[in-house]
Amino acid sequence: MLENNHLSSIKARFGIIGNAPALLRAISVAEQVAATDMTVLITGESGSGKESFSKIIHSLSKRKHGSFIAVNCGAIPEGTIDSELFGHEKGSFTGAIEARKGYFEVTDGGTIFLDEIAEMPLGTQARLLRVLENGEFYRVGSSKVQKTNARVVAATNLNLQQAIEKGKFREDLYYRLSTVPIYVPPLRERGDDIELLFRKFTTDFSESHRVKPIMLTKEAKDLLQKQRFPGNIRQLKNLAEQISVLELGDRIIDEIQLQYYLDFNEPKLGNSVVKSDAFAGPEGMNERDILYKILFDLKRDVTELKKILLKVVESDQSKAYEILHNNMAIFEDVRNHSEVANTPSGLTLPVHEQEEPKYVEDPIDSSFEEIIMPANDVTLSLEKQEKEIIIRALKKNKNKRKYAAKDLGISERTLYRKIKQYDLEELD
Repeated sequence: MLENNHLSSIKARFGIIGNAPALLRAISVAEQVAATDMTVLITGESGSGKESFSKIIHSLSKRKHGSFIAVNCGAIPEGTIDSELFGHEKGSFTGAIEARKGYFEVTDGGTIFLDEIAEMPLGTQARLLRVLENGEFYRVGSSKVQKTNARVVAATNLNLQQAIEKGKFREDLYYRLSTVPIYVPPLRERGDDIELLFRKFTTDFSESHRVKPIMLTKEAKDLLQKQRFPGNIRQLKNLAEQISVLELGDRIIDEIQLQYYLDFNEPKLGNSVVKSDAFAGPEGMNERDILYKILFDLKRDVTELKKILLKVVESDQSKAYEILHNNMAIFEDVRNHSEVANTPSGLTLPVHEQEEPKYVEDPIDSSFEEIIMPANDVTLSLEKQEKEIIIRALKKNKNKRKYAAKDLGISERTLYRKIKQYDLEELD
């Protein structure tokens, strides 16, 4: 129990969510090796959270007061990586207008995290091996030996044994790095952790954006845990935030709605419609789905605006406030929009063999189409009435915007935007 409590405190400190045995094992190994100066090789798929373990090792070590630098070896061009890691002298190459310290000098006494170590060029690997064995290196363009006491923690999402066989990674460097290996399990091997992480991401989103959190039915939870998630935690977080943004209504997701989102993010290559369409491939399918959603949202908003404008035109001034008050939500951001008829909110129209998308029309009185009115006049009339209503509400509440917004039935944020739009900041 004490051990479990101890691991729980580490998880809480570094923001790690989950109780999978393989995950707890990785945390335990990281904690144990932190007290030493041994090099560590962290392996795991992309998006599994390898960098978090490098921070655990540094923060729990005697080097915790020293520098910690994370370097993505795959993001640094081959021609400049030696200079970045080991520094260079003035004039050593074109553009070297002054001497510069490399990461190994800067992190002397600290920890350097080399992510995507498999992407490091072979020449740089040889120099890194010398650093690991002797703590020595040369700046680019210098013959003077430099010393460093930086600890190296490396990580990769590739199979280094295969890279060695292909001649892309040094075998001696591999054995030097993997003194203590740490394996970070992929999300699909973590069972109930998937639901815990999903709940964490949706809760964080709801708190930061002040919206109701997403809830999953039991069937949706089961479906979520069956997914492979090749992008691991990063992919799950994107999915959770996407649903939190697009989903409307009661925000309770069943397995059918969840499947729509999963299909949207992982389109099937075997879809016959996509193959015969100009939007071929996964990217094309995403584009098609996005277009469908935009068209549906636009159709819905235009229909609602027609209804409101018709009521405003046909009403007298005494009813204008009530009409705008009851329909102000349509002018809010996308999260306040109503659901598209017969289509799961925020989701795409299912693609079948029809040539064109079919839209669900809202019944509108045919007389509406016969009303002929200059568009600019209608817009100006609506804006004028809205401005007058806002002025009236501000005067009624003695310019206290909080209470004025409450009377208007809108958020303070929306009221501030409207005040700025109509230049009412100086209103007494």
